[in-house]
Amino acid sequence: MIQHDIADYRAPGRRWFSQVVWGLEEAFKKAKAADQAEDDTRTRMRIFILLALFATGFGCLALGASHSALFSGAGKPNGYLAPLGAARADLTDREGRLLAVDLIHFGVYVDPREIWDPAETQRVLGAALPGLQTARLDKALHSDRREYLLGGLTPEEKARIQDMGLPGVSFEEEEHRVYPLGTSAAHVIGFTDKGGTGLAGMELAFDEQIRRQAGQGPFATSIDLRVQAALDDELEKTAIKFGVNDAVGIVTNIHTGEVLGMSSWPNYDSNVPGQAAPYNLVNRAAASVYEPGSVFKVFSMAMALDSGSATMNSTYNVESLQLGNRTIHDFHAVHGAITLPEVFIHSSNIGTAKMALQAGAPTLTKYFKAFGLFTPAKIELSESARPILPRGANWTDGTVASTSFGQSISVSPLSLAQGMGGILNGGELIPLTLKKVDPANRPKGTRIVSEDTSRKMLDLMRLNVTAKEGSGGKADAPGLSVGGKTGTAQLVIDKKYSKDRVLASFAAVFPTDGPIDADRYFVLIMLKDPKRLPETFGFATAGWNAAPAAGRVIDRIAPFVGVRRAAPALAAATPIAVAAKPAGDEGSLAIEGDAQ
Repeated sequence: MIQHDIADYRAPGRRWFSQVVWGLEEAFKKAKAADQAEDDTRTRMRIFILLALFATGFGCLALGASHSALFSGAGKPNGYLAPLGAARADLTDREGRLLAVDLIHFGVYVDPREIWDPAETQRVLGAALPGLQTARLDKALHSDRREYLLGGLTPEEKARIQDMGLPGVSFEEEEHRVYPLGTSAAHVIGFTDKGGTGLAGMELAFDEQIRRQAGQGPFATSIDLRVQAALDDELEKTAIKFGVNDAVGIVTNIHTGEVLGMSSWPNYDSNVPGQAAPYNLVNRAAASVYEPGSVFKVFSMAMALDSGSATMNSTYNVESLQLGNRTIHDFHAVHGAITLPEVFIHSSNIGTAKMALQAGAPTLTKYFKAFGLFTPAKIELSESARPILPRGANWTDGTVASTSFGQSISVSPLSLAQGMGGILNGGELIPLTLKKVDPANRPKGTRIVSEDTSRKMLDLMRLNVTAKEGSGGKADAPGLSVGGKTGTAQLVIDKKYSKDRVLASFAAVFPTDGPIDADRYFVLIMLKDPKRLPETFGFATAGWNAAPAAGRVIDRIAPFVGVRRAAPALAAATPIAVAAKPAGDEGSLAIEGDAQ
């Protein structure tokens, strides 16, 4: 304390003040000693004025400090200083519901120099902190300085240990990111490291913005927590029921590009990502690419109709198609010629391939590029994966045929959502986003197909759900005018297409009726290697697993996105008629031969 006082006294400010006071005292003494009354009066006046000036100055400083402490707002969320533990802004869904938040936690420290009984301290702390490694505690107790043991203690955990009265044990406040949803939305939210830096998902995508907004209010995202919860629930139940390797679910607003829900299974808890298997940490909606199968026929049909190489009345003989050593098959053979709508609802690989060959490779690749299939999906996520495209700049007839129905090309689920959204929203490709968009200011996209083509595709999607021969009937949700396309792609095993292991997908849009600019939403469900069950009559195709899951998601989320359910008797009829054909599913066994 003495050294501290001397140091303070010798500080420049204090030394200057002492010299002034000492000078005044000396002047007063000299005046008094000389018995000079006039000088004595003047000296006293000078002293009084100086003391008054000093008192006024210190008074102003005291008033300013008091005002800053009481009225400046420092420490409040909108004040000059960010509150303690708010290195990152709260992350919320579009309606302000909490997704991630900084909360006060504590780190526990031990100073062995203050410990009386190391063995007792080791026993008590080891029992109180089960997450603490024994070797780490032992090393700290035998150190010659204060050591950090463990972080992330809640106030309750800190109080419990503090009540034990252990000498040498202390605590310090530290920033800690908390995810109240646990496993729900984990892949899209992501997580941070212990230092508060985003490492995955939106935490990484918006890392700088979230930091800048700390203390200034929450950071709103496009996610709708109600939609996300329904999507997570249905995807997990379906994944477990069919014993899949992994699964994906996506819900978007096709007019704004907003992602309302994004699920990847298997999942993990964002609070403890280090405890998850590396396989579970992958956001398969963004970071994985798949040969999607017949859902790709949405792109091929849109290309043919928009380019003028086909019309709704075009017909195709679908009995057989041989390309070199490759034979194109349909899951359910249909004999003779069928129309373009029938090609779509029967999911004919042969008909789609002939349609693409008729358009030609330059036209097909031009449209696929415009649909965003040749680049990663445009979204803020750094995980957005690049597609795997066929080799060579000039596509052969075999490549044109196989890519037309979703083989020999691998894209991410987000790319599917982005491209199909552009086809079904009136014909504009809108980049996907995880930021909340003002509904009054819909973004303008790039024109990829005409409004007429978009309307026809909406009608075809609806027909595939309502027609007896369509493969999407199990996705229908009463009164919601659901449209969709199934896809069952053979998985590539040891460079060959498997005959019994598939990727099952259903791409849905609702409502399909109403004006072209009406609010409309896209739903994608994707299941990798679903198992055959007795209740699906031994089928693993998408019409039996992915389509029903999509229908349940749509049925649950419609009220949340403001889609009103129409009375069944008032539901609009699909303006396309087709001839009766045998009911079937999409082309599961599409190609015999090696994978390209």
